[in-house]
Amino acid sequence: MSVGLNIVICIKQVPETTEVEFDKETGRLKREGVAAVINPFDEYAIETGLRLKEKHGGRVKAISMGPPMAEQALRDAIAMGCDEGWLVSDRVFGGADTWATSLTLAKSIQLTGPHDIVICGLKTTDGDTGQTGPEMAEHLGEPCISYVSQILDVKDGKVTLKRNLDDGVETLEAPLPLIITVSKDVGQPRLATLRGRLAAKKAVIKIITNKEMGMNPKELGLDGSYTRVTKIFTPEPHAGGEVIEGTPDQLADAIYAKLREAKIV
Repeated sequence: MSVGLNIVICIKQVPETTEVEFDKETGRLKREGVAAVINPFDEYAIETGLRLKEKHGGRVKAISMGPPMAEQALRDAIAMGCDEGWLVSDRVFGGADTWATSLTLAKSIQLTGPHDIVICGLKTTDGDTGQTGPEMAEHLGEPCISYVSQILDVKDGKVTLKRNLDDGVETLEAPLPLIITVSKDVGQPRLATLRGRLAAKKAVIKIITNKEMGMNPKELGLDGSYTRVTKIFTPEPHAGGEVIEGTPDQLADAIYAKLREAKIV
């Protein structure tokens, strides 16, 4: 495409540590006082978008849904090389599950202008569902390809790419616009440069609220969520195992005795 690609990268700000606490009443993460960073999987999405821009030209937008503090994640994305940042932030968006999140992001992406490709990380470290990207594709009515490991070419309104599956590698072709989720196989994310950090510091982060979207609040946030966390807990650690030695016959007798002792047989 001679005019370049309109690329959108969806990112999320997540706790920097895996040692997080949960609110037992709501089932949500306690984010207060915890340092936050770009979701590590989303850095691979940023790298993929920047490589596409370098090869085909165009513009890279980073978009994130979250509280005002998530603005820093967008500035970090700009420091890596993204051209602009969009923050989707409104109290009515709070408490959203993946369905409500994907709907809000899909509507917001449409407000940012035309797009050729939307790129998401494989999953987030705080949710670990991998559902938001494919659900956005449903809302936008666009194809979605997950587990992408390499983009081979973009030409004549189509993209050719590879994705790794458990039983092999697929090479696929899909029309633009489309949504993809990328794995770590796409390549190591670049570090922010000094020039990038200066640009990020000066950048104006554009804000999208429900005033701009004009959505029914009942479809957003907690009210628009179809799933609820009813219980969350830390699993009890398993006790250490017992090593039994002997001949095959001795092992069989010992195991049988243990099963009888446990009243399993």
